[in-house]
Amino acid sequence: MYCPACGYDKNPPGADQCAHCGLALTQLDTPIVHGPVEASLMNDPVAILKPRPPLTVPRTATLGEAMSQMITGQTGAVLITGAAGELVGILTERDFLTKIAGQPDYHTRPVSEFMTPQPETVRPTDILALALSKMDAGGYRHLPVVDGDQPVGMISVRDILRHILTICPDGV
Repeated sequence: MYCPACGYDKNPPGADQCAHCGLALTQLDTPIVHGPVEASLMNDPVAILKPRPPLTVPRTATLGEAMSQMITGQTGAVLITGAAGELVGILTERDFLTKIAGQPDYHTRPVSEFMTPQPETVRPTDILALALSKMDAGGYRHLPVVDGDQPVGMISVRDILRHILTICPDGV
């Protein structure tokens, strides 16, 4: 990393300070935006995706009720809420395949037995890069959007891909 004060260019990338003159370099290590896609990911809030209203079921709902909601709503995930409407979990189509398939009388069992408790979330004001980072790190395809502890939407990887395609309609 190049030091603008003394011109020393042998600092390793990400160095906190110049090895030659001691100048703090951390402020120089900020991401540089290259192109419209990166600009959108670094600047646009999750709200730009217009998250669809979340499908929710109470913690006391059965798997059959949750599955019915997912089929009716044509979505791959349903949010589980507590008594005050707060987000307490998420149940996804992947959960049905990996945790539930083969369970006897699964449709009568409570969602609370199989949901992922306290899922990762984003706020409408969080940048798209944060949402994409959380999805990538956790291997999630769906991410709840919350205001405080209340679910206000749901985004998916597909929503982000569609957004990127509107920025680059020619696939550039």
